[in-house]
Amino acid sequence: MNNQVIFIVGPTAVGKTKLTVELAKALNGEVIYADSMQIYKEMSIGTAKPSKAEQEGVPHYLIDEVSPEEDFSVAEYENRAKKLIQDILKRGKVPIVSGGTGLYINALLYDMDYGNAISNNELRDTLQQESAIYGKDYVYQKLQQVDPKAAKKIHPNNLVKVIRALEINHETGENLGDFSEDLLPTTEFQPILIGLNRKRKDLYERINERVDLMIEQGLVKEVKALLSKGYSKDLKAFKGLGYKEIIRYLNQENTLQDALRILKKNTRRYAKRQITWFNRYDFIKWFLVDRYENDETLLKEVLDYIGNEQ
Repeated sequence: MNNQVIFIVGPTAVGKTKLTVELAKALNGEVIYADSMQIYKEMSIGTAKPSKAEQEGVPHYLIDEVSPEEDFSVAEYENRAKKLIQDILKRGKVPIVSGGTGLYINALLYDMDYGNAISNNELRDTLQQESAIYGKDYVYQKLQQVDPKAAKKIHPNNLVKVIRALEINHETGENLGDFSEDLLPTTEFQPILIGLNRKRKDLYERINERVDLMIEQGLVKEVKALLSKGYSKDLKAFKGLGYKEIIRYLNQENTLQDALRILKKNTRRYAKRQITWFNRYDFIKWFLVDRYENDETLLKEVLDYIGNEQ
């Protein structure tokens, strides 16, 4: 495999975990998660975190990594993930990056200078969170207001450059100017980018079923337990899907039934944004999961594709 790194991406509830584990077993691989919610400890049900049984003995990294009150940035993720990739490669194993957080994937696929003197991690993380909640257009409109010239040059879906332009404007009062160079693909390793998707109806049904299962497993109890430990409801970790909706229910802002309806709707919208994000990569190879008779057939075709890319 030399310095190749396999990426398994796609919308929430599509089935990334199972395929990732099967690939790791077949290829002597180890898994690095790319999920901005599963990174947190004590938050398992609402993040659909894979259990030890589901991990099937395969080493998993960047899962249950930090406290909910820790302000974990994309830059920190990039730093930890790249060190893990190099360590796994040195040991002769295959790194498999799996997840649906586009910003984390982007940070590994492209060289992004977070160490630039002109930076504001707090602002960047706030804008990234706003995009996750309200969509990329919400952040893009902010750029249109403060730097319309840059906004005309940057596509609304290019969130990295939109945020970078806002960051530069905020810190210097200047427009994007000389900072407008395109991001360069990483030279640290060779990525093989595999996307999983399903027919929309099938995917949305799986999302709805997952939300119902979270409630059965005790999502409300999990959120109550976290709050009872003294964690602030305003933490960045609690802005994620599942937690903010249940917190509103616990605050008696709506009924549990309304909370679940809103959570399902928000999760479907998030899945749609994830698909749009990953569609931007022209080197991605998509596999429609529901086209295959069973998991084994899908695994075989993915393995064949990886073999041909070597």
